[in-house]
Amino acid sequence: MKTYTMNDAPLKIFGVPFYYETGRWERVPAELRKSIERLAFLGRRVPGARVGFRTNSKKLVVKMTLETFSVDVGMSIFGCQALNVMVGERKNAKFLGLVNPPNYSTKAAEKEFLLSGEMQDVMLYLPRNEVVAMVEVSVEDDAVVEAPTPYKNGTVVYYGSSITEGGCCARNTNAYTTMLSDRLDFDFYNLGFSGSARGELEMADYINTFDMDVFVYDYDHNAPDAQHLRATHEPFFKRFREKHPTTPVLMTSKPDFYPDTRNIERRAVVRATYDNAVASGDENVWFIDGEKFFGESERDLCTVDRCHPNDLGMYRMANVYEPVLREILAKIGKEI
Repeated sequence: MKTYTMNDAPLKIFGVPFYYETGRWERVPAELRKSIERLAFLGRRVPGARVGFRTNSKKLVVKMTLETFSVDVGMSIFGCQALNVMVGERKNAKFLGLVNPPNYSTKAAEKEFLLSGEMQDVMLYLPRNEVVAMVEVSVEDDAVVEAPTPYKNGTVVYYGSSITEGGCCARNTNAYTTMLSDRLDFDFYNLGFSGSARGELEMADYINTFDMDVFVYDYDHNAPDAQHLRATHEPFFKRFREKHPTTPVLMTSKPDFYPDTRNIERRAVVRATYDNAVASGDENVWFIDGEKFFGESERDLCTVDRCHPNDLGMYRMANVYEPVLREILAKIGKEI
């Protein structure tokens, strides 16, 4: 067997901002983590990170070593600290299984998988909750290993809460962000920060450094109250527009909507940013009312705690997002 680390060509890392420029495994650079102290740890872990390649090997061994490992009372090891192995064309990829530590005292995990022997894509979706130290893959000595099939439809950047980050589906490939990437064949960066996306202008300035095709703007959930949201939501959007005057922006309000005064007021703030943009002549803004995400029937089946979506909630969210993102991508000339 021959072995490649995640840093070795032709393997390619996706979803880690500026990794090939800096060599750093982080979502948020150190100087910004110091400025926004809530991101000291959250900015180092990288939900949405993927390692991709193509191979015709009949046998694949995947080893993962974690730098950090902590108990999350809202999710299992499978949902938080496991690597997911997917094989085949993205739109119809097959889930082969997990590479996960057996308990909370073991930071390394290794598993062997059997493949067809035909040339195909392999995508390793890395854990949501932890800082990853290393991923290694081993294939048969005579197997071909190539760079992964490129994404066809550009790059989407998400900014939002722990729900954006992927909490709390059973495994990370069931997050709506991943479902949409696979369905619509776009790369993505996940800037969801558990309890810690507050619409800081410093974060807007950082996001402005990204090269993206679509920006999904969704931090309603982490604003402490409607007053905070009112003070930050439109200024953040306007700061983004200073550097990205025509980039499509999809704004959403939070999915766990219950029709009380507090939630109605918060939604109105997000909607006002959208309405004001449209009134000013901005033709590249969209809005999704978060109340629609979980549908009209059996809404209470969609979360684990009246807040974070389970797999059903994530699936329903992806189904609401998909037609809007299709419309946006088609408008900017992508082949959907």
